[in-house]
Formats: sequence, structure tokens, C-alpha cells
Amino acid sequence: MAIIPNPHKTTGFLGWIDDRFPATKLWKDHLSEYYAPKNFNFWYYFGSLALLVLVNQLLTGIFLTMQYKPGAETAFDSVQYIMRDVSWGWLIRYLHATGASAFFLVVYMHMFRGLLYGSHRKPRELVWIFGALIFLALMAEAFCGYVLPWGNMSYWGAEVIISLFGTIPYVGDALQTWIQGDFNPADATLNRLFSLHVVALPFVLVGLVVAHLIALHEVGSNNPDGIEIKKNKDPVTHIPLDGIPFHPYYTVKDIVGVTVFLIIFSAVIFFAPDGGGYVLEKPNYIPANPQVTPEEITPAWYFGVFYAMLRAVPSFAGTQIWGVIVMFGAVVVLFFLPWLDRSPVKSIRYKGPMFKILVVLFAIDFIILNYLGMHKPSPERTLVARIGTLYYFFFFLGMPIYSKLGSTKPEPQRVTA
Repeated sequence: MAIIPNPHKTTGFLGWIDDRFPATKLWKDHLSEYYAPKNFNFWYYFGSLALLVLVNQLLTGIFLTMQYKPGAETAFDSVQYIMRDVSWGWLIRYLHATGASAFFLVVYMHMFRGLLYGSHRKPRELVWIFGALIFLALMAEAFCGYVLPWGNMSYWGAEVIISLFGTIPYVGDALQTWIQGDFNPADATLNRLFSLHVVALPFVLVGLVVAHLIALHEVGSNNPDGIEIKKNKDPVTHIPLDGIPFHPYYTVKDIVGVTVFLIIFSAVIFFAPDGGGYVLEKPNYIPANPQVTPEEITPAWYFGVFYAMLRAVPSFAGTQIWGVIVMFGAVVVLFFLPWLDRSPVKSIRYKGPMFKILVVLFAIDFIILNYLGMHKPSPERTLVARIGTLYYFFFFLGMPIYSKLGSTKPEPQRVTA
């Protein structure tokens, strides 16, 4: 019997690779023959932008590591050496520092888009959980990186955050000392955080991103209508009728979003690299000094929401353990979102006015809490922070009830233009 050659089999050098590694298959499965809904809007830029910023952080981090010297006596001076004496060191450092803020900004927008269009709903629960794990790993990575310059705000930020472990009953003090490697943030602390920042956490972060993308491509992308495009396929080709190949259509479209992002990103780097004191705080321009407390100890802006919650909870019996529980609970509750949303429709386009109003209030609440976390507490601000914290948890924990209330519009059978 004659063997009929496969007309789709690659030949030459690429064919040699395909016989040993599925390069062409990966290209087709995840780009050229991965069919995405045809109605993506601007909200879907933020996923690709997050990947872009991750690559920026990894590359600039490698170059910074070549010159940075971890150690209580050397860290601050090595950062100044990078800024002043290393060729283009100032640019690499600004790309990395501003990139951290950009990373959180696009991730927050990406998560908010998922909330709007129901990207956490069945069958994408695991996609959302991987995303929440990415957010958790990103917070740990950002904290470690925040301490490394060893400026005065870095030192006191480490003092405040690591001391939260000391609030755990019975084992808190021992755990805090173990994490620091000393009784106060010192040389051992800096070396441990450096190891986590440049080795352990990047591996975890990249692994979770890969898992996130694999899970996404297994079930398919969501869309602003919340319609599963795999339900309507061409009977002959089995291609989704409402889908288009990710490449070249969305790769080209994403270039537009990348271009706009890079313009804004470059403007910040070249004209306001300190971000008005929110990216690079003024106390961090002086070396760490355990004897001099900054006038106002604040976290990086992207932790403002959770810091406001921590301060909003009053201490009981001289311990801040309940504030710590509330702060970490604000992150943990995100993992349960796929099962908290009980609405009969996925997308906010077809949900009732009650849900839409509550989402808008949640966005406003998030911004207010972030502002409060970045400024000194006062009786009035503490009161607002407590109300904001209560609403934050009500939005999630009350969702099983209010998401089923009110009228909803019927979902279309096909995605809309």
C-alpha cells in the first residue's frame, strides 16, 4: 500500500524541529488557529499589556542584578552607582521601578474587566484562580523589590509589613525573627528578600502565567457578551462562527494598545520618573536609618487599599491581628468569586441596574480606600476607611444574594458586533 504524504506537514529546517518539538503545533493552537470572539473591546488590551510589562520587569531586573549588591552596607550605594555611573543605568532602573506600578495598574484593570464581563464564571473558574494566584505572587514580588533599594522608606516599610507576622498568636514573635533573620530588618533580611525577588518568586510568577494562559486557551476566551462561541460552530470546518484567529487579527489590534501604553509609559519615565512621589518616595532618596522614622510611613500606591483596611480595624488587647486578618481576607475572598456570583447571565451588559450600581460603587470605593491608605490617618479618614472596608466585603460576600435579584436582559444567541 502506498503511503500518502501529509500535505500539511512542514519540511526543511522547521520540519526537522517539528519532528522533535511541537513548534508549529504550538503556533497554531495558541495563535494562528486559536479562535477568539470577534467582539473584543479595549478592555481586552490589558491582558497582553500585563504580559508585556512582565517581560520588561524580567529583562530590566536581570540587568539591575548585574550591578546591585545586596547588603545593609552596600544596597543603597549600589543603587546610586547604577543611577549615576552605569551606562543607561538610570533608564533601566526607571523602567523597572515604573514598570512595577504599571504592572499593578494593568493587572487591576484586567481583573476589573473579568468582573464586568463574568470571566470568572463557568467554565473559567480555574483561569480566575490562576489569575488570583498571580496577583498574590505579584504582591509578594513587589514587596521584596520595594525593600531592595534600602532607602529609609524601604527600611520602615519592611519593618511595618514583616511586623504583621508578629501579630500571630503564640508563634508571631519567633516567626517574625525567623523571616527577618534578625531582631530588626538588617543585612540578613535584605539578602533573603533579594533571593526571593530575583529567583524564587519570578519562577512562581512565570509558571502561574503559563498555567493561566494554558487554562484560558483550553476553555476559550470570554467576551463582552458572555457568550460561549464554541456553542456555534461551522458544521464542516468546526470553526466557531463568531470567532476569528487570534493571529493576525488580535496581534495587530494589540499593537495599537501597546503603542498607546508605551507612549504614556515613556512620558512618565522621561518627564516624571518618581511619579509625583508615588513611584519613588522622597524618603527613599536617603539611606535606611533605624533611628529616623519618615514623617509619614506609607506603602507603595498599589498596596494602599489593603493598608487602609489594616489601619481601619481597631486593635484589640494591644494586637493588630484582626486588621491583618481583614487585610489578607480582602485578597482571599477573590479566590471565591466564581462561586459567589449567582447571576443567571455573565456579562454586565445584561445584568440589572442594581448590579451595575454596586459595581460602580465598588470601583469608587476601591479608589477611595487606595487614597486613604496613602495618607495619614485621622478620625474622619479612619471612619471613611471603615465604611469602605465594610462595603468591599459586602460587595463580594453579599453577591450570592444581590446577584440573583433584579431583572436581567436575555443573552443573545450570537455575539453582537
